[in-house]
Amino acid sequence: MSSYAAPPRTVGRLKRPFGDLHYEVSGSGPALLFAHGLGGNHLSWWQQVAHFAPNYTCVAFAHRGFAPSGPVPSGVDPADYAGDLAALIDHLGFPDVRLVAQSMGGWTMLEYALAHQDRVKALVLSSTSGTIDRRGADPSGGGAYDAWLAKAEATIADGMARGIHPAIGEHAARRFPDLHLLYRSIDEMAGTLDKEKLRAGLRRTATRTLGEFKTFRVPTLLIAGGEDIVFPSFLASAIAASLPCGEAETISDAGHSPYFEQAARFNALVDAFLARQRQEV
Repeated sequence: MSSYAAPPRTVGRLKRPFGDLHYEVSGSGPALLFAHGLGGNHLSWWQQVAHFAPNYTCVAFAHRGFAPSGPVPSGVDPADYAGDLAALIDHLGFPDVRLVAQSMGGWTMLEYALAHQDRVKALVLSSTSGTIDRRGADPSGGGAYDAWLAKAEATIADGMARGIHPAIGEHAARRFPDLHLLYRSIDEMAGTLDKEKLRAGLRRTATRTLGEFKTFRVPTLLIAGGEDIVFPSFLASAIAASLPCGEAETISDAGHSPYFEQAARFNALVDAFLARQRQEV
């Protein structure tokens, strides 16, 4: 039997105006970067980095304000995220990149992709529309979104009263109590970060219209969880249909975190999408 060698891995800290941005690089091959959601950090991608590192140079980082990146005492402004990502990509010297975003990470990755379309070979938006206005992207004119939101808010409140994290949801928490515990533990690593203030900042900066993407040529895959109570899954296909190079997939029995709770299926979708982009180059 031949001996096994783990993919190469390095840990670094990039100096930024707010402090240090923590990042980890694993594997070798084309650059594949991951941006976590409000309840995560670089560790959220443990199932993706292990899967993709044999074929890609995987980079997972913690957004500013999320430990072990430096704190931001005045509060985090999501408008600064894309600049941090641009600095990290330049620091690592990648000529081109593939981007995977979960929820809040969509603000980071979509804005970078819009500003650097020539460098982004593929974009995956998981459970997010990033800086796109959700209600404005609703094909019904907002009615379907409003109905979904009212039901979702009630479901979230009921679940939280019973200790269920909304980014996992009751179904997944019941099926995968170990993953639910791990998710909550990673979420708590953010410490004193004011997430309600940050959540308000995310809503404030999600103002883009689909009309702004008429010339957006980055191949984009939107992945949604059919049981998501944080992001309306029906918007994934609606947004994808409006993008010049968009497509959508729904994992029907996943909640807001398909990458975390249904990792094998999520990874397979991303694998196939990335493979198609490499063939089309």
